[in-house]
Amino acid sequence: MIRLRAATAADDPFLCRLYASTRTEELAPVPWTEEQMRAFLEMQFRAQAIHYSTHYPSASFMVIESGREPIGRLVVDRRPEDIRVVDISLIPEHRGKGIGTMFLRELLNEAEASSKSVSIHVEHFNPAMRLYDRLGFRHIDSHGVYHLMEWRASTPSPGAKPALSEVEGRHPLPQAGEGSRDPSDGSRDPSPRGSGEKVPRSGG
Repeated sequence: MIRLRAATAADDPFLCRLYASTRTEELAPVPWTEEQMRAFLEMQFRAQAIHYSTHYPSASFMVIESGREPIGRLVVDRRPEDIRVVDISLIPEHRGKGIGTMFLRELLNEAEASSKSVSIHVEHFNPAMRLYDRLGFRHIDSHGVYHLMEWRASTPSPGAKPALSEVEGRHPLPQAGEGSRDPSDGSRDPSPRGSGEKVPRSGG
């Protein structure tokens, strides 16, 4: 069963590994030792955590679980007129199974019911860009390597259809505060490997 639960400090080791998995391909050409790579990724993960807590203090920080196993994260910041997907990512072995699509469709349903938009930053080279295009997101701005994508209920999209049948046992997504910390084409669904607003990167 796929479910969400609130993230805690005990999840940091998993979340750091998850973050590292989203940058494996990008950093593969860098001639660093394993120790240098690990130190860099841990530093970037800590910087990202600070960035998120500073800029999205009211966001819901959630861990995605399959059974009792953590497999991803979802960070959502609900604003008066917009639902910002700050971060959505899955470990490699759980990508391409429709999990990311399911959560995004639930957010689109929520946005439609509350007359809000849904927005997310996506790297221009991220394979999940195809998924956002298919769900009806539109490019509205660029920030360096990131495209700001936005979905509105007036945009024709199959993503607004109910998707609870895709994975049994799902519950409605938690609202802001409930999970706050102390977020293809064809038969293969390019589930997000690490979409969302990231801390500005250095190195690599």
